Amino acid sequence: MFWNITLTLLSGLCTTIEIFLLTLLFSLPLGLVIAFGSMSRLKPLHWLCNTVVWIIRGTPLMLQLIAFMYIPGIVGHNIWPSGDAGRMMATVVAFSINYACYFSVIYRGGIQGVPVGQREAGEVLGMTKRQIFFKVTLLQMIKRIVPPMSNEIITLVKDTSLARVIAVYELTFTGYSYMKSSGLVWPLFYTGVFYLLFVGILTILFNYIERRLDYFR
Repeated sequence: MFWNITLTLLSGLCTTIEIFLLTLLFSLPLGLVIAFGSMSRLKPLHWLCNTVVWIIRGTPLMLQLIAFMYIPGIVGHNIWPSGDAGRMMATVVAFSINYACYFSVIYRGGIQGVPVGQREAGEVLGMTKRQIFFKVTLLQMIKRIVPPMSNEIITLVKDTSLARVIAVYELTFTGYSYMKSSGLVWPLFYTGVFYLLFVGILTILFNYIERRLDYFR
């Protein structure tokens, strides 16, 4: 029985990892786009991006999951496939938009944190704006954003458990199902071991990245 439950939990862990990876895949570049939009000199784009960030950061992720999943069907234009695929798709979209908004603030802080004199020095040397961004701003920005970005990404690991509110069969939902059906509590707490291992691997990875970026001191 122990091994059967463990295998089921591992299946839930695979779903959790899938949500995690897909969210990063879409939210990291989208966050950079939103960051540039929020810094744009075009007022409509500036206000639009800042308003979206304000709404997403000001409302619970759980509420956003429910809204993305059910509101399209309520208004009569359901955009999600039926079954598990539709719930997974809604989850990834909700998570990606949510974390893109948080990442955008980190990106913006990293970009604006690079001294203006650095960019001016690049212009004096005859560098184009593209060269200044990739060779001066971007490299220094990465060093600045790694610590806050690592915190958000580790938080994402734990936030994946919220997907259970729309019946996505992720790790926590898997453990909780045994408590409801069989009265077993230990599988639910056993999920904590998987989260700790997952977060531990990410922590080691980010510590390694920070050490590799020490040459920017």
